[in-house]
Amino acid sequence: MSTESPETGTTHRIPVPHLARHGGHGFDIVPDAAARKALAAHLDLLDLRKLSLRGEIAPDGPRGWRLDATLGATVVQPCGVTLAPVTTRIDEAVTRRYAPDVPAPGDLPGDEMEMPGDDTLEPLGAVIDLDAVLAEALALALPPWPRAEGAALDTDTATPDGAAPSGDAPRRPFAGLGALRDRLAGEDDDGGSDGGPSG
Repeated sequence: MSTESPETGTTHRIPVPHLARHGGHGFDIVPDAAARKALAAHLDLLDLRKLSLRGEIAPDGPRGWRLDATLGATVVQPCGVTLAPVTTRIDEAVTRRYAPDVPAPGDLPGDEMEMPGDDTLEPLGAVIDLDAVLAEALALALPPWPRAEGAALDTDTATPDGAAPSGDAPRRPFAGLGALRDRLAGEDDDGGSDGGPSG
């Protein structure tokens, strides 16, 4: 069975009972401009110029299924320093293994059960939602700190007096406020002592 359908607004939810236990089931998803725009807004992107998920679902063990695909995308994000647009090309391998013995997150009774260490494992439900796989894979593949060419933090202005620079670590917006507060308090104390009697 093929789920090739790059048309507008088409959903790609594969009923598991419709999957045969022999051969592979190819898919080629190419969302249209409206779908890309909606996903870009959901992920806070400036633009999502290209997007595709191409791959195959095949049997994995006696009752499970394995999805192997390639995610392709061209994304535009705001620079973390200057807010200038930063364009990134993404080509990522995507793997999901759907197993009937993997519990869904809502089925976990508190802390009594642990999620599997293999992050490719997913609970096997009634359908395999390829649109959800595409959106999740794209979100995970986005650069977490996009940087325009030549953009750099100004360490002279980003680090308050008395606070040591943190190197390449991400700067916290409230870093150094304690040192600044103490310095201002010291200036207030000095000002008060100038007007008081000496000795």
